[in-house]
This record gives sequence, C-alpha cells and structure tokens, in this order.
Amino acid sequence: MARYTGPVCKLCRREGEKLFLKGQRCFTPKCSFERRGYPPGIHGKGSQYRRRRESDYNRQLRAKQKARRTYGVLERQFRRYYDVSLKRRGLTGVNLLQILESRLDNVVFRLGFAANRAQARLLVTHGHFDVNGRRTDVPSMLITPGDEIAVRAGSRKRTFFKDLAAIAEERTTPDWVSRDVKDLKGTLVRLPERAEIDGNLNEQLIVEYYKR
Repeated sequence: MARYTGPVCKLCRREGEKLFLKGQRCFTPKCSFERRGYPPGIHGKGSQYRRRRESDYNRQLRAKQKARRTYGVLERQFRRYYDVSLKRRGLTGVNLLQILESRLDNVVFRLGFAANRAQARLLVTHGHFDVNGRRTDVPSMLITPGDEIAVRAGSRKRTFFKDLAAIAEERTTPDWVSRDVKDLKGTLVRLPERAEIDGNLNEQLIVEYYKR
C-alpha cells in the first residue's frame, strides 16, 4: 500500500500554512512551521522565487496538493476520487471533499479515536477496527451513512485503547458523526455539508486543475 513516508512538516512549509498533520504537536512551539515558516529547499528563505507572480496553474496545483496532503492521499487515488465525484449528482468539488471525508481513516480521526489522520491510518491498517461488525484493515474504505465503526474486542485490552476513552472525551466531533466513547464506537450519520469541511480547501481550484 503506497503512502508518503517523508517528513510531514515539509509539506506544511511547502503549502505555506499548517495542515495539522502531527496532531497536538502542531499546537506547540515545537511545530516546525512555527520555527521555519518558509518553504523547504533552495526556493525557501531569502529566495527571489517567492516574489514572482503566481500563475493560475500554480494556484490550482497548490490547492490540489494541499487537499491531497491533508488527507494523506497519493495522486492516482486522488484522481480516481475526482472521477467518481464527476459522476455523482451535485457540485463536483463538494462531492470530492465528501468522498475524502468519508474515508475510514478520516472517520476514525473525526470520531476522536486518533490524534491525526496518519495515526488513524496506522490503527486501521493494523486491524484494530470493525466496520459493521467485520474486521477491516483498509484505510481508504469509503464509509456510507449508517455504517458503524468500533474498536475490535481483541484490541481493547491494549494500553492505547484502555486510555483512549478518556483522551477521546476531550476531542470534539462534527455533527455528521455520532460517538459512544464508553463503548469506543461511532456511526456516520450523514455526509458532511460543505460548511462543515475545512474552509481552507478550495475545491473550485481543484476542479479547474483537472479540467485543464
């Protein structure tokens, strides 16, 4: 299963804003973006490159890359999600964001059972979650309204999950999911509305990028 394994803080610096890829660490002074908020590489600090006029293509590319990196999706899979969103009713950009939000690893993160999407992906890959009572280890699985996600019975004995209820209680959840912290399970109630998804993502620019 392909995934990005490089330093994630460089991704935030490249996009020029925090993508909160390391969870709680991003809110502390240890955050790399706080210490070095300029792009990585030779086009970083003090470079004339940053003062060039930004083209329409570059704005579209950056919007697409930001969404990919936020959800931890590689290009081929992201393009496939775009193709699926084209065939659905409604706005293509909103459909795309809803597909990304309905990934199993993202739903686990939204339920507060992981500190960030990378951790959620790891937990799912290791088979710690059931979907509708069946063990699932595919982070990219798309969850539909009514599906129940729960920590597997065998995993609840592990130290991480013994402490998870208290940790998850402090994390807020969006209105489109419901959660039972005591039983470590949750349900996707409905797909999120556009207003409930990260406002820093520009889906229109992503659509324009793929329509070139």
